[in-house]
Amino acid sequence: FSLLQQFAVKVLPVSDAQAIAAMRLIFERLKLVIEPSSATVLAAVLRHRGHFAGKRVGLILSGGNVDLDRLPWQR
Repeated sequence: FSLLQQFAVKVLPVSDAQAIAAMRLIFERLKLVIEPSSATVLAAVLRHRGHFAGKRVGLILSGGNVDLDRLPWQR
């Protein structure tokens, strides 16, 4: 926490529902299965659009820890 403060890191919170929605959006549009924790980056961009307006943004996505039988929207 002290390092975050020292370097003035801005934390952009998202809800679990927003992360799952981002995960599903990536699946539907890109046909990629990513893990929910990875989807938080897209969820943050979508929720905090003003923070990213006018900037070039790159997102790192990963999907190694996904159980295809338990995707969050298949409940």
